Amino acid sequence: MSKVEDFLTKAEEQEIVEAIRMAENNTSGEIRVHIEKTTSKAHYDRALEVFHELRMHETRLKNGVLLYFAVEDKNFVICGDKGIDDLVADDFWDCTKDIMTNHFKSGNFKQGIVDGILNAGEQLKKHFPSLADDTNELSNEISKG
Repeated sequence: MSKVEDFLTKAEEQEIVEAIRMAENNTSGEIRVHIEKTTSKAHYDRALEVFHELRMHETRLKNGVLLYFAVEDKNFVICGDKGIDDLVADDFWDCTKDIMTNHFKSGNFKQGIVDGILNAGEQLKKHFPSLADDTNELSNEISKG
């Protein structure tokens, strides 16, 4: 895979954006996906950096979630904001990671991301249900580095 653009087709990207929209229907949480080729930093550190670059820490309830992918490194990180981390156990994202990893092992990256997003939305709904005055605070589009 030479470029990050080759990781997913345009149609697959649109399915992921639609999964974000569906997941966010049930929660006030905000979900973003960022894909880049590689990083020289620790993956978690780079995910936190992207989290701030995308201004995800500025959501009203501090309930943004970033799914960060370094495709050449074959690594991903799920990074939640302070509002989530203050309410949930340390292993909160483990079931989402497991669902995604199972798909990734068989090379089904798009479905792994979609299922991860939908699972994250279900998890977020428990702690951050959709509110009457809820607005989409962050873009649903995939960002790339």
